[in-house]
Order: sequence, then C-alpha cells, then structure tokens
Amino acid sequence: MARSLTIASIGMKVNIFLTGDAVITAKKGQNPPKGYYNLEEMLKELIEQGVNVVTCRTCINARGLTQDELVKGAQIGTTFGNLAKWVKESQKVLTF
Repeated sequence: MARSLTIASIGMKVNIFLTGDAVITAKKGQNPPKGYYNLEEMLKELIEQGVNVVTCRTCINARGLTQDELVKGAQIGTTFGNLAKWVKESQKVLTF
C-alpha cells in the first residue's frame, strides 16, 4: 500500500510508525529463505522514496534492538508521540 501511495501519479506523503513485533521489519541484515519477500529491502525502498519510518521506542527496547541495528533511515521515535503528531497532521490514517 505504501509503495502504491508514493508513486508519482498519486504522490501522497507517507509516514510509517512501527509498533509491537512490527519493529523487526526495520532490522537490517535480514536473510529470508529464497522465494520469500524481504521486509528489510521493501522498507529501504520506501525510505529511498522519502517515506518517514519511525519505530516505537518501548517496542524496540523490549526486543533488545538498537539504532545501529536498524536499516539506514529508520529512526527510533517516542513511545507514541510521533504517531500522535502524524495523526493530528494527516488527512488520512491507515492501520494494519
């Protein structure tokens, strides 16, 4: 969905806030089996397209991850402060 929203013909600004186990999506060095999608590569592509990717600080800490272990461009945010700000500023909010 994020990839589709950022294409030139649509051109929407997209922010992604990862919570819970989804923070693992931002971990670099993933090695999925051949034929499986690579979440790290998908996230890197979105970051290169200008998508802001922020993770929940509490969720990152609970899983023992550090900023150095995240893909370039992904940031550790506040617990939910970043998300609350984005929701307030957004015309649309999608959750999965």
